[in-house]
Amino acid sequence: MAAPPSPALTTHAEAITHLSLDPVMAAVIARVGDLPVLPPTPDPFTTLVRSVTGQQLSVKAAASIYARVQTLLGAVTPETLLAADPEALRGAGLSWAKVRTVQAIAGAAQSGAVEFAHLGTQDDEAVIAALLPLPGIGRWTAEMFLMFGLSRPDVFSLGDLALRQGLARLYPETPPAEVLAAWAPYRTLAARYVWADKALARAGGAPV
Repeated sequence: MAAPPSPALTTHAEAITHLSLDPVMAAVIARVGDLPVLPPTPDPFTTLVRSVTGQQLSVKAAASIYARVQTLLGAVTPETLLAADPEALRGAGLSWAKVRTVQAIAGAAQSGAVEFAHLGTQDDEAVIAALLPLPGIGRWTAEMFLMFGLSRPDVFSLGDLALRQGLARLYPETPPAEVLAAWAPYRTLAARYVWADKALARAGGAPV
């Protein structure tokens, strides 16, 4: 029987203490400051659809397109997505690839191929395995969903270019596997700090 998933963090105190045992990460945390605790989504289906619509877009552009999709559909549900004219979804701002993906997500939800209501009870790899068969869903998308949708505490996506660059910048002499092993079981928060530190560096608030 698979182990139950690790629960979402309700506070970062213990995670910060653990991550700060690493002096490099301790300096990152000091530079960045507190990050908000992320609660798990009450609606995994809609969260995944919204995540897909916003991929490779700025936050502002993603919000604008999702708002147009909501206006078009009235409510974002498997039924409304499957009933929508693909041309209308394209007109709302989705690329053809994203139209295919969100309608595939809707089809999987409606058929029960992916039981979104039960994803929160499955371990990380089971969630990834459930999502990967959907067109347009790769491991990176599934890992982002685990991190920001289900608020899993121990996910670090090596498929994310910014995270790989962050590791190379912060730990030029240390193998990534060694760094990640030291951060477990709080690698999600570590990833968020690596992202935040990179953003701070770009803004001129920290050395690159």
